[in-house]
Amino acid sequence: MRRASISLLSHLTRQKNKAPTPFLSRNYISDTAPSSSSLLHSSSNHLKHCTKTNGLILKPRQFQANPSPNIDALVEKNAQISSRQRKIKEKYELEEAFESAETAEEMLQAFKEMEASFDEKELGLASLKIGLKLDQEGEDPEKALSFATRALKVIDKDGEEGSNNVGDMKSVLHAVQLELANVKTAMGRREEALENLRKCLEIKEMMLEKDSKELGLANRKLAEAYVAVLNFKEALPFGLKALDIHRSGLGNNSVEVARDRRLLGVIYTGLEEHQKALEQNELSQKVLKNWGLSSDLLHAEIDASNMQIALGRYDEAINTLKGVVQQTEKDSETRALVFISMSKALCNQEKFADSKSSLEIACRILDKKESVSPVEVAEAYSEIAMQYETMNELETAISLLKRTLSLLEKLPQEQHSEGSVSARVGWLLLLTGKVTQAIPYLENAAERLKESFGSKHFGVGYIYNNLGAAYLELDRPQSAAQMFAVAKDIMDVALGPQHVDSIEACQNLSKAYGAMGSYAIATEFQQQLMPGKAMDQVHEMNS
Repeated sequence: MRRASISLLSHLTRQKNKAPTPFLSRNYISDTAPSSSSLLHSSSNHLKHCTKTNGLILKPRQFQANPSPNIDALVEKNAQISSRQRKIKEKYELEEAFESAETAEEMLQAFKEMEASFDEKELGLASLKIGLKLDQEGEDPEKALSFATRALKVIDKDGEEGSNNVGDMKSVLHAVQLELANVKTAMGRREEALENLRKCLEIKEMMLEKDSKELGLANRKLAEAYVAVLNFKEALPFGLKALDIHRSGLGNNSVEVARDRRLLGVIYTGLEEHQKALEQNELSQKVLKNWGLSSDLLHAEIDASNMQIALGRYDEAINTLKGVVQQTEKDSETRALVFISMSKALCNQEKFADSKSSLEIACRILDKKESVSPVEVAEAYSEIAMQYETMNELETAISLLKRTLSLLEKLPQEQHSEGSVSARVGWLLLLTGKVTQAIPYLENAAERLKESFGSKHFGVGYIYNNLGAAYLELDRPQSAAQMFAVAKDIMDVALGPQHVDSIEACQNLSKAYGAMGSYAIATEFQQQLMPGKAMDQVHEMNS
């Protein structure tokens, strides 16, 4: 996708046998401008001066009647033209230096020199190209974001009015929005990236035919982005739209339709509509089989086994997995995933020894893959830890989650996962009585999730609720009250004041004020929940 964007920009910024065009000026899309002078500046004034000059030359009587002033005027005019041409040449050379730059450092140096000669409007496209280059190199996402944002401001301010090629302008705008989405994702700011991806889709809808494959892919990409932040409700309509477009344009037996159905299976699983999930998965498998896509098919079969487990069909899931494991390589990540799902089925049958054996096999495989596939291994470790939690092996779960964190901390784009795992470690440490150790994990989780999802995300509220419980356990009721108050504010906004978790946060806040001896305030919070019984509840909590 990024390569496509760069190719597009190259097309927009340099036409064959023509001087380089200015960056996002209104004139850059004109097919009639023959030179850099007509591109970098409005040519109308220049042409008018030339016409007047020619008029003077063609009227000799006027020239002879008063020769000195006209000679002076011509000299002055020629001096103006010479100055203008010199500036045009300077701009041309600056653009040439920018266009020929190969590294981000060279591009940044050329851009710095251009800033003195070009206005902000002309620098818009150059800003985008630097953003793309920095994103490719991946070393400074913050700087990449700043240049992409700068480009977007230019486009938003300039708009499409007066453009001779609206399609090109929309293509550039799409490239900017996509770059912003990519950079924000790389920084772990996935919730913000979703806004840019939605705008990408809106632009595609204006540019493409309703049944085009590319529009279907754009819908699926947005659905996948929502799945990545576990927002399955928002993902569903885009997944369904992708399926409709691909079925209409490519037919029921196309690979894209199969992939749409597999994604819908994941979405329905997230919505706990497991039967619908399994139906989509089975339809996907039929097409994948016909196309001989063995890798996709194996993963679809693993997905199916997890759906069967969710439906309580454990023996069926185990049989599915026994068939899949025969098709996997001995030390492959896919084989590890099979044993994780096998463990889940065995755990639900209360065959804990067999379940643990499966997890041990998976861990041995994954241990060799940490440096090669850190994201996939981290996800697998997190799933294994959940199995150990289910079997009440909390110390083992904590150990695995800490190992997961050591992988995720090196990956800025996985900041949201780091926050979630850190929150789980903190919660498990609370459960095992290690309250002091739990607090830094919970604090780190709150910061990571706020950066990824915003300060009012319900997940952040749960973390602050756990922080309040930790401080209350340490006999620090004032700190606890502060944490519970933040949790309540978030829960009320994210879930509504009548949600069970919002009510629990309010109860906890009342309890913290009661522990401080502030019974009047504690009573006020209890009255919000149980009018008439508030004082009795406060006395009971502190008796």
